[in-house]
Order: sequence, then structure tokens, then C-alpha cells
Amino acid sequence: MVQPTLTPSGAALTPQFCFSTTTLRDFLRVSRSSIDDTITQNLNALVTPSRAGFDPSSTTQRSPRPLSREIDPSACQEFKDQVLFPSWQARSQVLSYCALVATSPDPDDPEAAIREAEKQKDRERVVNERLDPYSARFFPREPRTEQLASVIRMEQGVENIVRTRTWGIVGERCGSDGRTWEQALGEWRRDKHLPLA
Repeated sequence: MVQPTLTPSGAALTPQFCFSTTTLRDFLRVSRSSIDDTITQNLNALVTPSRAGFDPSSTTQRSPRPLSREIDPSACQEFKDQVLFPSWQARSQVLSYCALVATSPDPDDPEAAIREAEKQKDRERVVNERLDPYSARFFPREPRTEQLASVIRMEQGVENIVRTRTWGIVGERCGSDGRTWEQALGEWRRDKHLPLA
């Protein structure tokens, strides 16, 4: 079985955390909602208020409001380096660790004995499709590692969609440098000497 590992915050990841898919999904949901789902509000908080103060003559003519205000590039870079990428890194580490758990043997599976009993019962069963056309069907319980692997695949897909959307908004508001989120996160990891999960 996979050994516990530490996240950037110092919390230990254990196989039990991964097998508790409700806890795993709650962690991902809360992390996404605090950064990615509120990306526009987070970026709006970076916009510097007017430096010159209010000018009464500015109300004499109506001018169209810009669709979005660009943010100071240094504030944007600091947000990406201090908030966005660390959040993505933490989620990547959790998903990578849980994917490793899902592909490792699971000697502690509490349903292993039940599955074996079901398989044995299925082998002893007499199949007569002429009398019962559905008698040949057998749906064994899925091991929890396979259930976890399915959850991880789905969450990695969600993560890709969320990051693509977030990176698009960051590019609109901060100015795009033409990099994808994968390239930008990879460069940040290299700069911080982190594993390229």
C-alpha cells in the first residue's frame, strides 16, 4: 500500500483520505470554490482604485465603461504566484497521490471477503438461460481501488476544465502572454523546484 505523504501545507495524505471519496470531493470543491469559482472577484480585488481622486468634470460627458479593467501586471503575477498556482499545486498533489493509491494493491479492502464470497457463489450457480434468460448475468462488486480510479479520472477532467476557464479569465484581465495554464504552472513549479506532478 502507498505510504502517507505531506501536502505543501504540511497535512499528511493517507490512503484513507482518498478512499473517503466524500472527503476527497469536499476538499476539491472547497479549494475550487475559494479560488477558481470566484476568480473574477479575486481579480477585481487587485484593481487599484483611482489615484487622482474624483474629478467633477468627468461627469459632464457620458463615456462607455470599459468591459474590463486591466490589472497591474505585478499584482497579477503576485496573485498567480502566491494564490492561484499554490492552490492548483495542492489539488494536483492530492489527485496524483490518490491516483497512485488507486493503482496500488489494497490489502485492507473491507469488501474483499464479500467479493470473494459472491464470486464463489456465482461459480456454483446453475445457469439455465432457457428457463431464465437473465440467469447468466452477474455483476460483481467493484473493488474500492477501481471506484477511486473512476472518481480520480472524473475529477481530473473537471480540474482541466476549471483551470482552462480560470486561465482564460486571468488572461483577459491580466493580459495574456500566450502560454497555456499547463505551461505557466510548469514554469512556476520549476522556479519553486516542485515536482512536475
